[in-house]
Amino acid sequence: MSQDVGKDKLLLIKIEGMHCHRCEAAIRKAVAANRGVHEVEVDFPSRQASVLFDPEAVSVKDLTQAVTELGYKVTGFHQSNADHPSHP
Repeated sequence: MSQDVGKDKLLLIKIEGMHCHRCEAAIRKAVAANRGVHEVEVDFPSRQASVLFDPEAVSVKDLTQAVTELGYKVTGFHQSNADHPSHP
């Protein structure tokens, strides 16, 4: 039986304070460390992170807090259903 990812959500987090690609890597690592996170991509040029996660295992607050605990500022976020893959 395949893993049920039908309940997964996609969270886009807008982030201020990233200055380089090291910031990108630090945010990716901190968010990915949360239980229930399946995929994290951080894009330095657009200053946002996209997170594929199981909302029954981790909350949006936990994910945004992982960013703020590193010293970055979350300026907004948008959550949607992950009913289609983010990558072909």
